[in-house]
Amino acid sequence: MSAIHEQAMNYVYQQVLQRLQGYFSRAERTALQLLIQRLIVAAGGIEQIGDYKVLVAHGGGKGSSYALAFLRAAQLTIAGRAPRSFQLRVATLRHTGMTQAALDSIHRGYSALFFHDDPRVELLMVENQEVLPFNHLRPASTAGQDIGRRNMLMVGHMSSGDIRASLCNDGYLSLGDFYRRITAWDAGVHALVSSDSPRKQNQYLAWLVRTTRAAGMKGHAGRPLALNALFTRMDDCSADYYRDVYGEHYATQDASTHKEVHRHLAYIGVADLLRAAEQDPTALLNDFMGYKQDEFAFQFSNPDYANPLLMAHMHGLQAEVLLGLDYQQGVTGFIEQAIGFMRRKQIPDLLIAQAGTRDGRMLAATYAREFFGLEESQLVCLLFSPFIQQGQRLEAFLRRCHPGMLVALPELHKALEGKSSAELIQHWVVDTSGLPLALLQHLYRTHVAANAACINSEEPTTGPHGVPGR
Repeated sequence: MSAIHEQAMNYVYQQVLQRLQGYFSRAERTALQLLIQRLIVAAGGIEQIGDYKVLVAHGGGKGSSYALAFLRAAQLTIAGRAPRSFQLRVATLRHTGMTQAALDSIHRGYSALFFHDDPRVELLMVENQEVLPFNHLRPASTAGQDIGRRNMLMVGHMSSGDIRASLCNDGYLSLGDFYRRITAWDAGVHALVSSDSPRKQNQYLAWLVRTTRAAGMKGHAGRPLALNALFTRMDDCSADYYRDVYGEHYATQDASTHKEVHRHLAYIGVADLLRAAEQDPTALLNDFMGYKQDEFAFQFSNPDYANPLLMAHMHGLQAEVLLGLDYQQGVTGFIEQAIGFMRRKQIPDLLIAQAGTRDGRMLAATYAREFFGLEESQLVCLLFSPFIQQGQRLEAFLRRCHPGMLVALPELHKALEGKSSAELIQHWVVDTSGLPLALLQHLYRTHVAANAACINSEEPTTGPHGVPGR
């Protein structure tokens, strides 16, 4: 970079800083100075700050977007006071179900903060266990979508159609691999910065403990003493969990050779600073960063409502096929529980009101088809979970959803037992479930549904420093 170009870019960065500060209240400016002090202390002094690299996990949500704006302001403020500023790695977990709207919102924020041409900033995404440069226009990985769909279906069937487990477990279980991979990649980072509150962190860790115990895993007693150990535990828990779900069909997707961290990772929490700022960040996020709430975004911050509109749809289907109610009653029951959360997330009232209608059902079905590759009939099959425990609910499933197939019930049992059966029957059961025959036969042999626990936001617990967030 030539001296003239560097001077021009520094001018641009100072303009960005001035614009950011224009949105900050007095309390936010105070919080910014406290954040700068934390970063300098963590780095070992202002002389070391230029070699210090911090990581922020950014899923496009309001909390991590707000934290990102603060970190950028801190980075540019330090750059105006010292010869060098800290380096910033921003990483996004591109999970199954992440929409183009979410990626576009992230990209607009990066552009507003002038991240793209700044050598002090790395913009990365992890998709299907691969670290990639962030590109909001990159097509979703077909292999990643296939794995996500299969995991969702298997967890759903093994948990007897538990809606929360079906929709949230795979997302949470992928976090261990994500953090191990992104903290180790290309010489790693020195610290993780998180805007998650201790309560949110503890909820995740409580769920991790319950899931570990439910799967009969050993060797995870006590708290991890370091972030490195915590991320390894999370990753190991995921592997053990899916080994329990898939049995002999479990296949390790990736070795951990690219996930080993060779330095102690520091943790820098900023939730208290952002909370002390006591400022509504709406103007900063919407007007400056181009933030837009994605109605179908995965809510890492609240697993009870991991994907409220899709969850409402599945509750409607559950009411229709399992409870003898109509679709709208199931949706309304869920919406009444989730309405406070949905309003806090600024999901439009029109979409909320539409959820139980024909148009709302079509919208949710389209989302499930586009991002999970699942038809409504396959979601219904998941909710019924007719194959586990030697097809205990298979006859009831056929009688309720596919009465024309009742005559083929003996042949279906043969196919699921692995005996010789008509090819047409095999194709039908694969198409209806969305799972290959070998996995359906595995489900058939499963006598007790797996405890696919999901996070209970009300359960108190204790835990170490933080993990996931949006």
